Order: sequence, then structure tokens, then C-alpha cells
Amino acid sequence: MNTQCDEDDDFQVSSCGQPVIIDNAFFETAESSDYVLVDSSITNDCLTVEISASGCDGESWSMVLVDSGNVAESSPEQRYLKFVFTNNEACLAVFSQVREFNLSTLRVDGSTEVVLNIEGFPEPLLYSY
Repeated sequence: MNTQCDEDDDFQVSSCGQPVIIDNAFFETAESSDYVLVDSSITNDCLTVEISASGCDGESWSMVLVDSGNVAESSPEQRYLKFVFTNNEACLAVFSQVREFNLSTLRVDGSTEVVLNIEGFPEPLLYSY
């Protein structure tokens, strides 16, 4: 028995990494360990970042991307985000990692692009969809 609706055929799920957390309270209170942004790029719905930080091997690092939930009414609209990086490793070596984040939940209805103002980034990023 097939219970799939025809409408589901047009829906495509992007599987490029962690979803962005949209939570103003978390955004306002979250603190991050130190890291250095090495590189960033957006391809389709995926934000790819390369970071470096001190540690023993980087295996225990945790990183999430948090959106404030606020959308600035400009053209294009703007969103405000920050990375929350957790590093409890107490070694002096420096390691790099690449992480991916799925931006699709940041889309603004009626728009085809949004400016992402990410705390600590030298320039805003333009996410086109």
C-alpha cells in the first residue's frame, strides 16, 4: 500500500550537514571557545566552514550554528547568527576541521536571498536560494 502524496514529489531535502538552530534565548546566552575561521563558502543550501583551534586531536570538538530568529527587513533581508564552538581539549597542538551546516531553514518567504551576518566573520555572506 502506497500512502505517499503527489505533493511530496516536489519536496527536496538537502542533506549537507547540521541544521541551523533558530533560538533567540540560546543565541543571546551562548558562549563559545576560541577558534580561528580559516575559510567559508556557500554552495546551494550548504555553508562549509574550515576552522582551527588548539587541542589534542579535535575529536571531541562540538560546533553548532545558532540564528537569533530575528530578520531585518531590508533588501535583501538579513539574519544574525553565531557559531557556538565547544573545545575542552587542553593540549597546545593546533588542528583544523571542516564543518557543514544546512541553511535551508533560514530562507525567508517571498525572497530568493538573505544576508547572513555571522558573528566573528569579516564580511556578511549572501545565501541565494
